Amino acid sequence: MPEGDTVHQAATRLHKALAARKLTRSDLRVPKYATADLTGREVLDVTPRGKHLLTRIEGGLTLHSHLRMDGSWRVFAPGERWSGGQAHQIRAILGNEQHTAVGYRLPVLELLRTTDEAKAVGHLGPDLLGPDWDPDKALANLLRDPARELGEALLDQRNLAGIGNIYKSELCFMASVTPWTPVGELPDGLAPRLIAAAHRVLDANRDNPLRSTTGRRDQRLYVYGRAPRPCLRCRTPIRTAQQGDGSRDRPTYWCPHCQTGPTP
Repeated sequence: MPEGDTVHQAATRLHKALAARKLTRSDLRVPKYATADLTGREVLDVTPRGKHLLTRIEGGLTLHSHLRMDGSWRVFAPGERWSGGQAHQIRAILGNEQHTAVGYRLPVLELLRTTDEAKAVGHLGPDLLGPDWDPDKALANLLRDPARELGEALLDQRNLAGIGNIYKSELCFMASVTPWTPVGELPDGLAPRLIAAAHRVLDANRDNPLRSTTGRRDQRLYVYGRAPRPCLRCRTPIRTAQQGDGSRDRPTYWCPHCQTGPTP
């Protein structure tokens, strides 16, 4: 699951390559839009919304895409060899005279009326990296279901948009509670501090391809991906387990000494 900063960076690359230029090549390789031709239309902007990408195109159209686990957009110069996947994995090609954007393994790709964008992203909570960021609303959303596990609540994009599996584990460590802690059992005052920390760390990494939550160059993450290495704070071995109903691969990392609360 991509993090909000990853999607923000992808949107920035696409915007620089495509915005304010007319498309000279358009190829949407999904059956529903196989005959759609966007050539001759100007790309107006590429906007991230949580983990969604909205490519707005002249004529009131929006190309909506979502990367999920394996999708990616790559930008190439004329004559540059395309890389990022095999030809059969290409789902979209948008090109102009200066650049070609190629979407690989995109699980979601749909062409909408711009006025209908809410059908794709209207369910999302406040965007941690967006102009609509509202910490009070995000907090209210997070606390709406007191019995829900904190890790699951943080991943729910309807509560706040932009947190993926990496930041889920990192934020719970920074808050000193396990991801399985029910939201209603968080210590007084912790939830708003957690919301503020989420905004702070994503904003700090919005333009940083080498994501860091620790501020260190040698160890960029506190717990994610570090089992069974020692905790950076207490040297206790980091542990890992799956969280959720099992329908998705969600490895979750925590320190059994630094974090209190229930565990699997």
